[in-house]
Amino acid sequence: MMIHTENLTKQFNTVLAVDRLTLDIAEGEVFGFLGPNGAGKTTTVRMLTTLIGPTSGAATINGHQVGRDDQAIRRIVGILTESPGLYDNLSAEHNLHIYASLYEVADAAGQIEKYLRLFDLWERRFDPTATYSKGMKQKLAIARALLHEPRVLFLDEPTSGLDPEAARLVRESIAGLRKEGRTIFLCTHNLDEADRLCDRIGVFKTRMLVMDTPARLRSQLFGRRVVFHLRQADDAMAAAVARLPFVQAAQTVENKVLVTLDDPEVHNPDIVRALVGLGADVQFVGELRRSLEDVYLQLMKGSKE
Repeated sequence: MMIHTENLTKQFNTVLAVDRLTLDIAEGEVFGFLGPNGAGKTTTVRMLTTLIGPTSGAATINGHQVGRDDQAIRRIVGILTESPGLYDNLSAEHNLHIYASLYEVADAAGQIEKYLRLFDLWERRFDPTATYSKGMKQKLAIARALLHEPRVLFLDEPTSGLDPEAARLVRESIAGLRKEGRTIFLCTHNLDEADRLCDRIGVFKTRMLVMDTPARLRSQLFGRRVVFHLRQADDAMAAAVARLPFVQAAQTVENKVLVTLDDPEVHNPDIVRALVGLGADVQFVGELRRSLEDVYLQLMKGSKE
């Protein structure tokens, strides 16, 4: 595993920020770390990137142990904080040269050109970053995090406060990094972004509430609902469908039968045959999808209760 934690815990005086976090993230995976403000997400990132030490528990990055191999970990991770922290009076190129020297990047000039071109900033390389838009600054900050070719990238709210076009550019950049096989640990409040970019997500509030793929989380919390559009529907049809052994629930809404079940790909044909056998004219079939926001809000509600 590229990232492994076992009962990782951080306590500040009387405040328990991270409570026994255990997780495994594979190489090349995009992992979304979701939770409200104050949930402990940034504290977790700071521990994994060796900026602060854990109170108890253990963590490794590519086999290097946090607290013992901190220098080795810093060489293989890149970090984008929520605030880019650039030198506004210096050019983009100068900003990156400073960072390249800190990381002893062998071909600094080549790496700087590579990433400024990748993020479409090369033509503005001599301009002070104070003249950059927020989206451009965010892309420059990602370029800075990538200069030393880290195997793991930690992104904290990479599209926070950006306009839709800038946010799209940053998401496209993240998708490109994913294709390169980088391991990405993404902290975000943007649930649509997490749904589109992440292989798995963990919903976190001091402790891990749940962790799985977005699709399986939707299915686990709400089941899958399929809509059978009929020329004319009645309650008897829904009642008959509800009696099928693989159906959890069925109801009639206007000329539609809404069916909740676990494996529509397997059982939809059986339902269609049952409806046709009851004299129904099936016009078309579609699935109602719950959003990741629905999942998140349901989990937050459960954590409060």
